[in-house]
Amino acid sequence: MPPVFEKQENFPISVCLTDKYPNVEAFGHAGNASQSKIGFHSDPVDATHIPAELKGFRTLFTSFHHFQPSEARALLQDAVDNQQGVGIFELPRRSLLTVLLVFLVPIVALTVVLFIRPFRLSRLIWTYLIPVNPVVLVFDGIVSCLRAYSVDELSDLTRGLSASGYTWEIGEERRCLTSVPVTYLIGYPTDCPNVASGLDRL
Repeated sequence: MPPVFEKQENFPISVCLTDKYPNVEAFGHAGNASQSKIGFHSDPVDATHIPAELKGFRTLFTSFHHFQPSEARALLQDAVDNQQGVGIFELPRRSLLTVLLVFLVPIVALTVVLFIRPFRLSRLIWTYLIPVNPVVLVFDGIVSCLRAYSVDELSDLTRGLSASGYTWEIGEERRCLTSVPVTYLIGYPTDCPNVASGLDRL
């Protein structure tokens, strides 16, 4: 079964946003919107070589396809070397259905762009008057689907990375027959009781 963790009450979780090219202003807005439950690291962070002071479970949402295979493997190797958990979740995939759904993204963008804060007139111009943003969204979405890793390719990336007592969970999660599955890769130190017990309860 897919690795979905049970909700635990009174279990404090802190979130730290990082990026190789950090948008500190956007990070600050996220922190304010979350009532300071979300923090951030203002210095650039290379996902293939996480600074030693950043400890904790690493997560990447719909971004792993941006890494070339050598970079992707280096990212995973860094997690293994530092005995830190890592979770990768990807919505893009190389399938006709997913590519077709990309064309719905601009429609959603046209609907919600008026409510994005902070307000910027340039955003309206490049969305409605000169529709650059919708075109970019379609192009980026299609390219993302074509570059997405399959389950077999994720397995190949992790091959040979378990020698240091590391466990991998790889697969696809689909909530209903009509939904687009999410491809996931979760890795964690085998002797980590908190993560292992969470997966055992699936």
